[in-house]
Formats: sequence, C-alpha cells, structure tokens
Amino acid sequence: MNRALRRISTAVLVMFVLLLVNVSYLQGFDTASLAGKAGNSRAFYAAQNQYQRGSIVTSDGVTIATSGLSSSPNDSIKYQRTYPLGPEYASVTGYDTIFGSTGIEQAQNSLLSGNDSALDVRKIIDLITGKTTKGATVQVTINSKAQAAAYNALRALGKPGGVVALDPRTGAILALASYPTFDPNMLAIHDGAKLNKVDNRLLKDKTQPLLNRALQGSYPPGSTFKIVTSSTLLTQSPATTINTKVDSPTTLTLPQTQHVLHNDQGEVCGDGSGQVPLITAFAQSCDTTFAKIGIQVGANALNDMARKFGMNTSLNIPLPVAKSNYVIPASQPLTAFSAIGQFSDTVTPLQEAMLSAAIANNGTLMKPYLVKQVTASDLSTVQATSQSALSQPVSSSVADSVKQMMLAVVQQPEGTAYAFRQAVTGVEIAGKTGTAETGQVSLNDAAFTCFAPFANPDIAVGVIIAGGGYGASAAAPIAVQVIKAYQQAMGNQ
Repeated sequence: MNRALRRISTAVLVMFVLLLVNVSYLQGFDTASLAGKAGNSRAFYAAQNQYQRGSIVTSDGVTIATSGLSSSPNDSIKYQRTYPLGPEYASVTGYDTIFGSTGIEQAQNSLLSGNDSALDVRKIIDLITGKTTKGATVQVTINSKAQAAAYNALRALGKPGGVVALDPRTGAILALASYPTFDPNMLAIHDGAKLNKVDNRLLKDKTQPLLNRALQGSYPPGSTFKIVTSSTLLTQSPATTINTKVDSPTTLTLPQTQHVLHNDQGEVCGDGSGQVPLITAFAQSCDTTFAKIGIQVGANALNDMARKFGMNTSLNIPLPVAKSNYVIPASQPLTAFSAIGQFSDTVTPLQEAMLSAAIANNGTLMKPYLVKQVTASDLSTVQATSQSALSQPVSSSVADSVKQMMLAVVQQPEGTAYAFRQAVTGVEIAGKTGTAETGQVSLNDAAFTCFAPFANPDIAVGVIIAGGGYGASAAAPIAVQVIKAYQQAMGNQ
C-alpha cells in the first residue's frame, strides 16, 4: 500500500508541476497569442475599453476605418469601430468584431489594437502624461481614386468579379476591389445575438459577399495566359522574334486525338495563309497558334514560366492569397489547352495584374504588398514596407517583345482590344484580353490584364468577371476606368 500511495502521490505531484508550468507559460509568454485568437470576446471587450483602436488610411490620406466613443448609452464597450466607405473597401479593411476579424483588421490587429510590443514605449509615455492610449495607424498602399473607379465599375456591371491594380515598379497595390461585397459596419456591432444574425445571413447569401474575389477568387485565365506561353517561346528560342512567322491554321487537329481546335467563332488568323507574324497571332489571339506553340515548348517549360510569374506560389500581402495554379497536363492535347489558358489553369485577379506588372517592369516581378507603413499615435514610424523582387520571369529583351505584342492588342486594328486605343487621352495602354470557357453555355469568364502608360508604366491592372463573356467587352472597360482615374490622380492627363 505504501508503494502504491507513493506512486499516486508522485503522479499527482508531477501533474501539479505540469499544471503550474503551463499556467506560468500562458500568463507569462502566451498572453498576446491568446488575446489575438478569433472568438476571444473577453479580449475584444478589454481591448476596446482600454485602448482606442488605430485607424486604417489610404496612401493618399482617406480614412477607411476608425474608432470613436460609442454613442449608445447602454453600450458596455467604450469605442465603436466604423467604416466610412464600408462596401468599397471591405476587401481591404475586412472587419473587426467581438468574435473575430478579417482583412487588414486581422493581419495588423496587434498594432491597431495597441497591444503590439513595438508600441510599449508609447504606452508608457501615455501612462505618464495621462493621455488616452491609441493603437497604431496602418496606412495601406491603396490610391483612393483608383479604388473608387474599380469598385464603382464592378458595381455598375453587377456581375461577380475582382480587380487589382499594382505599381509594377514597386509591387504596391493601388486598388483591390471585389463584387458582390458587404458593409463591414453591419458586423461592427456589440450585440452578440444581432451579430450572429447578420453573420449567418451573409454566410447563406448565394452571391457570397464575404468572398474576397480579388485575392481568393480563382478563375481560368483564358487567352491572358498567352503572355506566359509567348514568354516561354521567346525565352526557349532566342532566334524567334515578334515578327517571326508561326503556324496559324484555321483549325488544328490535336495530336493523338480526333479533336479539332477552332479559333473563336471559326475566325481565320491573319491573312489566312496559315502563317502569320507572332505579334499578329498574339494581337488577334489565335488559339490554334498558341495551342501549337504550347505543344512545341512543352508542359514542363510552361509550368516553369508560370511559376516565375507567380503561379503555384503562396503569397501573403499580408492578406492571404489563393494560389494561382498551372497543373502539368498528362498529354500533348491537354498541354495545347493549357497553353491557351484552359484545362486546369486558374488565376486570381491579383495574378492577372502580376502578369502585366512583370512585363511592364522589364521582366522583374516585384512582390505585391498592401501595407505601406504603420505609425504610432505620436506619428513616429513603427514599420515601413521595403519593396523587393519576387522573381525574374523573363529577360528585359523578352519583356520588350511581349510589351510590343501587348501594345498591338490595343493599338493595332487586328487587336482584340482595339476599341480602347484612345480610351485614356494621351495614355497608351498595352494589354491582353481573355475569354475562358467554363463548361456552361453563355457563362464564359472575362479577363483582361494591362499596363500603362506604355512608355513609362506606373500601373498594371488585372480584371476577372465571372460569367462576363468576352474580356474585351466586360473586363477591359473596367481596367480602362481604373487607369484613367489613376492617371488623373497622378496628374498625367
């Protein structure tokens, strides 16, 4: 019995020691992690009553999220979060609620809430001086004029889609819009029962307003993928130029099959001779040409190039981004389809913008980022994002060639986006349209990727409209509106 009691006593002692160690760890080292966990409403209540949450502002000084004293006399929480331009910026700000957060509210929560260790000195000073402690202000890279143009254009069209604009020289995200969307003010309420009702309604909404299509929506790129296919050919075959004649049959019987591939609506590529300059095939977006090129360069080479452009890569900007995928096909016929942006190719609107951004920046793809800087309440800089290169998909000479082909898409009569050659006064736009079959009649997805001004690009735009039809008719007009608004904001018009 004594031996048994000793064993039990030892076991109990060990458990008490482990419990003590665990409690000490939680209280001494893991408090920040526990406070930041989604659903920790006690931490939310404490934070909202202790510190005034910091604001989120655009690069040009527009406040898109802020906190002020609650106007409700029965509110147990001191500060109320508000979103002055709610739906327009929901894809950027996300929301901050008593049960959790998304978007920049989540990604920068410790700084916005004032709990980050980088703000400790500021909090001590506030304590000594008796000032109200405020969370840090997060300034995002968004340009308010470009953002307004992107959101308003999506809303006017009324179809699901996303828009992303980048500064190709730095990777800064200039616009990030998704539609349908929601008003984060609906979720910034302090009544748990009402919040649950609103949340459930949004979750059950068939239009998926909570889905950030700009970053999380993944769609077939259609002919915009021909940027990757062209880059692969020009890299693999240095002797090939944009004026090299390539096979452009009206129909193409895919190898090992009886399947016959046609150009859109059975159109003839070029002059119908069966061979046209590469730039003409690109501008006219001849499927038979690029399907054959895909077979020629091979699936592995296409996969390597797609990866260099950002596909099959996990990104965090710091919002999470869905992977854009190129799946290596199992056969030459499927490789042909993948080379024209079909088969299993999928991209986000961000990825569409990255395609043009890399070409516009002489072949260097900069890492996309959404947070410009973070400042404390005394305006001192806590964090600032440093721009960095993500990859080098192509050489500057190959980039120059693809630039010329993208310019032809918009500026030459045979180009699929020729209608937009004078859409922005004094600004030459270069781009690539895409129309992707979805397997549903009359529900083709529309895509457009572009950059401007051609001579000195400062913006690259990617647009995808689910069920939009042709890229030139649904996606391109939206990109043009974003470019026009940004050029006006920068004084380039």
